[in-house]
Amino acid sequence: MNRVVITGLGTVSPVGLSTQSYWAALTAGRSGFAAPTIFDAERLNTRVVAEVKGFVPADHFDARQIGFLDRVSQFAVVAAREAVAQSGLSFRDGLGERTAAIVGSGIGGQTTQDDNFKRIYAENAVRVHPLIIPRTMPNAPASQISMFFGIKGPTYAVSTACASATHSIGQAFHLVRAGAVTCAVAGGSEAQLTTGTVKAWEAMRILAPDTCRPFSRERKGMVLGEGAAILVLEPLDHAVARGAAILGEIVGFGMSADAGDLTAPDPDGMVRAMAAALADAGLVPDAIDHINAHGTGTTANDATETAALHKTFGAHAARLAISSTKSMVGHALGAAGALEAVAVVMALRDGVIPPTMNYLGPDPACDLDYVPNEARRQPIATALSNSFAFGGLNAVLAFRRFDG
Repeated sequence: MNRVVITGLGTVSPVGLSTQSYWAALTAGRSGFAAPTIFDAERLNTRVVAEVKGFVPADHFDARQIGFLDRVSQFAVVAAREAVAQSGLSFRDGLGERTAAIVGSGIGGQTTQDDNFKRIYAENAVRVHPLIIPRTMPNAPASQISMFFGIKGPTYAVSTACASATHSIGQAFHLVRAGAVTCAVAGGSEAQLTTGTVKAWEAMRILAPDTCRPFSRERKGMVLGEGAAILVLEPLDHAVARGAAILGEIVGFGMSADAGDLTAPDPDGMVRAMAAALADAGLVPDAIDHINAHGTGTTANDATETAALHKTFGAHAARLAISSTKSMVGHALGAAGALEAVAVVMALRDGVIPPTMNYLGPDPACDLDYVPNEARRQPIATALSNSFAFGGLNAVLAFRRFDG
């Protein structure tokens, strides 16, 4: 069994188009929330989203490439470029055949789909673009990364709603740890901010009218976001042999299913996933210092996750430093777990815990330390990243600071 380390991070987010700018914004408590600009919001009630700002496709791709790439795949490829460049890996000389590309997306190419539905139903178009299907399919980000980088090993998408990216990274971790592949490029991408998709979310009545304030009193729901994050994973021995800079280590992965309600969270399912990650990592609950929580800002999710943390960690729950970075970048669905994994790796590396912003004070059902409103400088050795998805699908990653 290999020790699995992280040698590259790439990020496209509502608060920055690189990992460095993303992390700087998180530690400064800077929000990416604003009024929608990239889609027609005239018929919507939603007045705040977390868009990726300043992303110009022509800065990253030529015209022919753009024709094949929905926004969701553009984000994924740009994040992968940063991660692979930081890792220093080249996929020539056979390494491409021994590398996996596993990239989650909850709903795939929504921009392409929404635009073409408008053409068909509103404009009565007789023909549509011939590349709609390959642009919209949820595996497009993984496939495009494979093609852009010459990755010829296992390449696939995981689509488990809000847990997609965490499941993807966990699958990649297991493949590298078992020696089934030498390296993996893994994460998630989502570009869900379209008129039709936001209208569908409005119907669920869980979107916040103003801002996202996880675990806080007066929380009113989630803010929809978008973006991508990619991690490069490889065995410790492989990274050391080539002199790579090691950013952190993944030590465990846990999964569970609630087998209950389609949308209502279940604390027992969350507990089983966290316990499985701890067991896989060989860690006792008291060893965990920090948790990047699922923390959506909805009344039910935050109370349920808090109850699950109490049940998993007992008295130690009160000593955990818990962050919800969704309070700054919104909920990017299939990309959320990857964005949060990057935040955890950086928190372990730098000894800085990002805050839970917009916090107004404790809710009776949320009584733990949520690092409110200001980043905290605190050395941490181990952390969990939680993702709990619609459909009752739970995924948790365990990380450790790499000290050699």
